[in-house]
Amino acid sequence: MRKILHLDLDAFFCAVEELHDPSLRGKPFAVGGSPQGRGVVASCSYAARKFGVHSAMPMSRAVRICPDLQIVRHSYRNYVEYSCKARAIMQSYSELVQAISIDEAFIEVTDLPKDAVEYARDMQARIRDELGLPSSLGVATNKLVAKIATNVGKASSQTNTYPNAIQVVPPGEEAAFLAPLPTEALWGVGPKTAEKLAELRLHTIGDIAAYPLAELERRFGEHGRALHRRAQGIDNSPIHLSHETKSVSQEVTYREDTNNPRQLRETLKKQSLSVSQRLKKLELFAKSVQLKLRWSDFTTITRQLTLQEATDQADLIEHAANKLLDQNWKNRRLIRLIGVGVHGLEPPSRQMSLWDWDPRESAKQDQLEQALKLLNQRFGPDVVRHASELKADRHAQ
Repeated sequence: MRKILHLDLDAFFCAVEELHDPSLRGKPFAVGGSPQGRGVVASCSYAARKFGVHSAMPMSRAVRICPDLQIVRHSYRNYVEYSCKARAIMQSYSELVQAISIDEAFIEVTDLPKDAVEYARDMQARIRDELGLPSSLGVATNKLVAKIATNVGKASSQTNTYPNAIQVVPPGEEAAFLAPLPTEALWGVGPKTAEKLAELRLHTIGDIAAYPLAELERRFGEHGRALHRRAQGIDNSPIHLSHETKSVSQEVTYREDTNNPRQLRETLKKQSLSVSQRLKKLELFAKSVQLKLRWSDFTTITRQLTLQEATDQADLIEHAANKLLDQNWKNRRLIRLIGVGVHGLEPPSRQMSLWDWDPRESAKQDQLEQALKLLNQRFGPDVVRHASELKADRHAQ
């Protein structure tokens, strides 16, 4: 039985800024660009979130809905410094630490003797005491559930400041834990997929798990099988110590130049499948697809298409490659070489560069918070609980 922790440094940029300027504590402020330009909110304090400010929001809108908002320019070097210090604390427990962004990581503690939650509590306390930073953790038997557990723990926090949550999902309870959550909380479900699932009246992860696998495969192909597996809390992906791969590609040079559409599209199909299989092996999703064409005179062009949602699915890669072929192959010109590649690789959970914020992440968190509120209203306030409460319950029994 694996023991996986997911650690998220709460409102990391804001927490670091407060260390250097304690007067910011308790005040509505945001780290980001100027409201006069096209600046966006990189991170905001919990006091600012009460007014509706959130990450990826245009700063001009943030100051409109929160007139007292203080704007703080980013301190890149400080963020990197504290991120490295936090990473060092994680690595003091285990060599198996997978960083997925500057403020987020997976840690595997399977080979350590104590319960995983004890390491979570100790790690959280050390990061707080040694660095002065708040953090939230998810504890589970795999990366998928641990990541979602962190989000649930943070969303269910009843405080108006850093949540400092620890959410535990005991072995065997993965599917039950995921079941009431909205479909958007699941890896591989972006806005478009969520819309298609809603058309089937699938609104929660439990709905996906209960839906016939054959029907999901018929409607979504291989992606449907993956969704069905994840909805049951199944994830065997290992801890990756690094993600050095920047791109994955396949290309072929024909023995004879060709302008046969059927031959070209069949090649793209095979190449897309090969690229997809490589992405799955690496546990990576791609943000863009690139088509490479070399004409009979050896002139070579590359054209790229950014996807609406990162993917590892062969059919979506193939569709983008065919679209690029249609746009750039004119007059049935003879082709000597054709290739498909993918770029912008990231883990399925999230891999953001320091200044690459995705508003969909904030939307998912908002939806998760609303779902938890509905659960509390329907089943009572104890339907989702923190790990700290479990220990008290054991002592009381």
